[in-house]
Amino acid sequence: MFTVVKIMISAVIIGIVTEVSMRFPTYGGIIAALPIVSLLSLIWIHIQGEQTQFLSKFVFGVLRGLPATGILLLIVAMALRANVKLTASIIMGICGWGVSLVIQKFVFK
Repeated sequence: MFTVVKIMISAVIIGIVTEVSMRFPTYGGIIAALPIVSLLSLIWIHIQGEQTQFLSKFVFGVLRGLPATGILLLIVAMALRANVKLTASIIMGICGWGVSLVIQKFVFK
């Protein structure tokens, strides 16, 4: 039952961000850039009883993923600006994300 509640609340938040984005694309993008998923996940994990050490590891994992996420978004934005179709832009972004994670793993090993 708790899983259903998490899904419902998360879906409502995503719906709100989508509606704001349809009316005000810049503000929608700013709101979407907020760490909503990270914070929701952190809250759900805390409610499920995890200790602060686990929460800390989770947050540091999120921080490790930020550079790759930035690269993904940059690739998608540049591809869309170049009139590449959305699906192809996303696939290119995901590939860049994966490559940057592999590089990051070796650099920070």
